[in-house]
Amino acid sequence: MARISGVTIPSEKQVWVALTYVYGIGPKTSLTIIEKAKVEKTTRVKDLTDAEISRIQDIINADLLVEGELQRIVSGNIKRLKDINSYRGLRHKANLPSRGQRTKTNARTRRGKKVTVGGTAKKVASKT
Repeated sequence: MARISGVTIPSEKQVWVALTYVYGIGPKTSLTIIEKAKVEKTTRVKDLTDAEISRIQDIINADLLVEGELQRIVSGNIKRLKDINSYRGLRHKANLPSRGQRTKTNARTRRGKKVTVGGTAKKVASKT
């Protein structure tokens, strides 16, 4: 089990896939890191040497913001938008999509479980 930037990455996966488990590293960035570290991308994490792991860690520390530091910056940016009451900040406060998506039909992930409005069922006519 290799630890990179405080994250235990899965040992059975290829290196380029396993690096994407670190917050702030996607597939493209992962491939760039591996190319700089001169590691074969199809190598499994369990087969990496300590020297290769340390080279990967050094490149990440030198070039990228990852994990806690990146999350602090992102949450700080959102807090700033909320504080200045920008439109995007108001959308974040209301827990609604902030990038222009429609909300009439979709946006269930952001808005939560559907709440049915009562009184829509037709009443059955009864004999009097």
